[in-house]
Amino acid sequence: MASHDTYRAARDLMLTDPESFRWPSFPDAFNWAHDWFDVIAEGNAATALHIVEEDGRERAYSFDELRRRSNRVAHWLAGHGVGKGDSVMIMLGNQVELWESMLAVMKLGAVIMPTTTALGPADLGDRLRRGTVRHVVARAEDAGNVEGVPEAGTGTVLIAVGGTPAGWVGYTDADSSPDEPLPHPQTRAEDRLLLYFTSGTTSRPKLVEHTQVSYPAGHVTTMRWIGVKPGDVHLNISSPGWAKHAWSCFFAPWIAEATIFVYNYTRFDAAALLGQIRAKRVTTFCAPPTVWRMLIKADLSGGPGELREVVAAGEPLNPEVVEQVGQHWGLTLRDGFGQTETTLSVGNLPGDQVKLGSMGRPLPGVPVVLVDPITGERADEGEICIDLGERPMSLMVGYFGDDERNAEAMAGGYYHTGDIASRDEDGYLFYIGRSDDVFKASDYKISPFELESVLIEHPAVTEAAVVPAPDPVRLAVPKAYVALSPGWEPTRETALEILRHARENLAPYQRIRRLEFAVLPKTVSGKIRRVDLRGREEQGVDQAGEWRDEQFPELRK
Repeated sequence: MASHDTYRAARDLMLTDPESFRWPSFPDAFNWAHDWFDVIAEGNAATALHIVEEDGRERAYSFDELRRRSNRVAHWLAGHGVGKGDSVMIMLGNQVELWESMLAVMKLGAVIMPTTTALGPADLGDRLRRGTVRHVVARAEDAGNVEGVPEAGTGTVLIAVGGTPAGWVGYTDADSSPDEPLPHPQTRAEDRLLLYFTSGTTSRPKLVEHTQVSYPAGHVTTMRWIGVKPGDVHLNISSPGWAKHAWSCFFAPWIAEATIFVYNYTRFDAAALLGQIRAKRVTTFCAPPTVWRMLIKADLSGGPGELREVVAAGEPLNPEVVEQVGQHWGLTLRDGFGQTETTLSVGNLPGDQVKLGSMGRPLPGVPVVLVDPITGERADEGEICIDLGERPMSLMVGYFGDDERNAEAMAGGYYHTGDIASRDEDGYLFYIGRSDDVFKASDYKISPFELESVLIEHPAVTEAAVVPAPDPVRLAVPKAYVALSPGWEPTRETALEILRHARENLAPYQRIRRLEFAVLPKTVSGKIRRVDLRGREEQGVDQAGEWRDEQFPELRK
């Protein structure tokens, strides 16, 4: 129980006195599923997981039920050759098998490689190869995608959930396995636990390696930022297979001994989601800014139900969204910053003063600094970095099998996030943009995020992406790609309204000079790929649908 007691002490300190928090030390074996989850779960009838389907079907599982179910799956997987250190690809939706199989793989000391169901054969092959995977747990409906991948050939054990296609093993066979506890795998803190692929917004996805403690212990920072406490009901909008799902649909709520609530839907419906939040008495809620932007354009008049804490992560949070949520619900929507490579590193904590537009301050135990990209010196504006001289437990080992990227990411004694921010006199950080996205126009530095935040204040704009467009005089000018809200048409009148709004609310050097209505390109995880839009501009792709400010003499009156 020594590891459990050490872990609990660190968890409790982060809950009650974060300023005194220090990362725990695990000199002995540590395995989160054995030393934390099973200990809090044994005999515990409280709800650990509650899943509601779009058609109204629902099922709740207690902590003890998931302990026993995951034990059965672990015994069964061991019988199919899963052992300590083996990589297991888990490609499931929001279904109980996802949670129990993650716990089961962990209990064996094996390595979890969560994977989105949205991938095609080419991406799957890349992941199987780079992750050295020999066991796959996938939905039966996705069997065809997996079977078409050469890397899933002879020697790979294919396990199907929801049916048993030819050549696959049926997951339901695990039901007949014993639910008795398994031997502790004697995993050490530094042993591999997770392999996560990044979303690849600008380049080939990176394969991130995490240890038995970097996410399991590191996510006490995420728990603290969310504000989730024992007995809470937490809802997070995130797709399985991406790191944010592990952040807030697995580790943070169960670290806090709270209920994970999931609402499955095929198409986003703001009213239905709000109805579930109220009906199921959700107390803490996390969603990406894209979802929050859609929510504030819906009817919030029904109130927040029992919500106490609301947060956003995954992309920068626009000030307009914070103001609207506060106006309608009286709650402070808090921003936070982290990556697949880390847990929550910067955030506005519950009870702290929130400065509009700021993503908060560094979390306890996370030595975040800003480094000038040119001089390499610390500065009040620069790249968000983590000081490796005080390396936090929450940071990844590195990029698995990629020495070149590791050297680049860890250069100069810092972990480099690739994101740019400024810091004010109180230590609050204000996001500027990805280093790849910030550009110059007429020798002025342009932060796309700042311009996009103004654009979405207009009711016609649901989402916007600003990129540089080549210009013979200014070198580059800001161009906005805009996704329209329902009820608005891509007309000259709409373009005029949006450009006028931008002109009235931005400095002259930030002026949006060009605008195009479009469906924004995104990664499979839902993040905007500005790199595609920049490439489109650089290549001079047909701009027939583009509006330019010189086409509107009304703007110069």
